[in-house]
Amino acid sequence: MNRRDALKNTALLGGSAALSTSLLGLLQSCQTQDRLSWTPQLLSNVQAKLVAALVDTILPTTDTPGGLDMKVDMFIDLFYAKALDEAGQKGTQAALDQFNADCKAQHGKLFQDLSAEQKQEHLRAEEAKSPKLPRGVWGHAVEETKPTFYRQFKSLAVMAYCTSTEIGKNQLKYDPVPGPYQGCIPFEEVNGVWSL
Repeated sequence: MNRRDALKNTALLGGSAALSTSLLGLLQSCQTQDRLSWTPQLLSNVQAKLVAALVDTILPTTDTPGGLDMKVDMFIDLFYAKALDEAGQKGTQAALDQFNADCKAQHGKLFQDLSAEQKQEHLRAEEAKSPKLPRGVWGHAVEETKPTFYRQFKSLAVMAYCTSTEIGKNQLKYDPVPGPYQGCIPFEEVNGVWSL
């Protein structure tokens, strides 16, 4: 990532009102990064391998591109480095280390070293013991349930995947908002009264 891209991405993190725009900017900057020259911004090499293994297991390549094809792991590292404060970064790193420690205690290996079947089995167990994300109204939680690291990670990975340009435009149904401007169309084509 060059200096101009880094400055542009950090400027996007200015306010909570622009947070979704900032996340899209971070994701787009990861799309231009070459995987061979990539070094994690925050994560250790072991943590980056864990994130890549989790992304590849949650969003595998099928007849559509997978999470690693969309560089979701690179986005997650950049998100943790740029969007979290120091306490959040340390907490996330500790949660990643704990995830791998639990996996090693259960299977004798780190998550990234497990077979594909063992990875699926481990994530099924995590899914079963993780409560759903709390419902929210206008960004505020209305339930007291604290989500687990796995549930938060999965949500972030799926969000990053679905908002990438390739997936958003070429794999999912794409309806640009606000859409094309049509200033003069016959009333019959409108089919009734619309509200804005």
